[in-house]
Amino acid sequence: MTGSPTADDSAESADTDAVTRRRALAAGAAVGLAGLAGCTALDVATGDPAEFTAGTATVADATLDESGYELNEVTENTQTREVDVAGSTREVRVTSRVAEYDKAVELFGERYQAAVFAVLATPRIEVLGQAFNPVGDLDDEERARLIVDRYEGVRSLERGSEYTTDVLGTDASVVVYSGEGEIAGTGVSVELEFHVAEAVEAGGDYVVPLAAYPASFGDGENVRRMLNGIEHEPASDDD
Repeated sequence: MTGSPTADDSAESADTDAVTRRRALAAGAAVGLAGLAGCTALDVATGDPAEFTAGTATVADATLDESGYELNEVTENTQTREVDVAGSTREVRVTSRVAEYDKAVELFGERYQAAVFAVLATPRIEVLGQAFNPVGDLDDEERARLIVDRYEGVRSLERGSEYTTDVLGTDASVVVYSGEGEIAGTGVSVELEFHVAEAVEAGGDYVVPLAAYPASFGDGENVRRMLNGIEHEPASDDD
């Protein structure tokens, strides 16, 4: 490394990283819609588009103060698909929300927003009287891929330890993966750790927490604090 990125380079990198994260994390909603392809009826009246909107899962301010993470942004992503309902075509819209948090880490004498914690909230979909979990059918590695794209050229992804911790009042299983990759926009190659929690139910939503950071940073305890500090606000009638 020859020095700190310029202000223009940092701004451009931040914009690129934000787009990459949104694209990767929105995959949860896309998976949910793909599962509707074979449905012949929905638990909603035919006619207007069927809309399913998630609430927002965020981390409590007190927890952020303890862990050192800061809110980057809360974004939403709407996926639309046409499905067959009772012999006619029906439009279904699924809106998921992602709260993203960043934390600066020091690498080789420079500081980068290289640690990330994200919480995906995606709505439960009622199909023929049964709840459909848009992200629950993803295995651990598939969920890991939702956060892997925060970095560049990730390779040698390996499953490691597993632990259980409280997420929204549920004992959630969290799998830790390791891999090698570059921090986006820097060219710096490091060993990475990914914490991938199972989907937990919160009201009418499913919530999936994900975290990643350079392994040398050793931020596992703070990630656990963040997991324990997640709060969920249901979607309002105006959403």
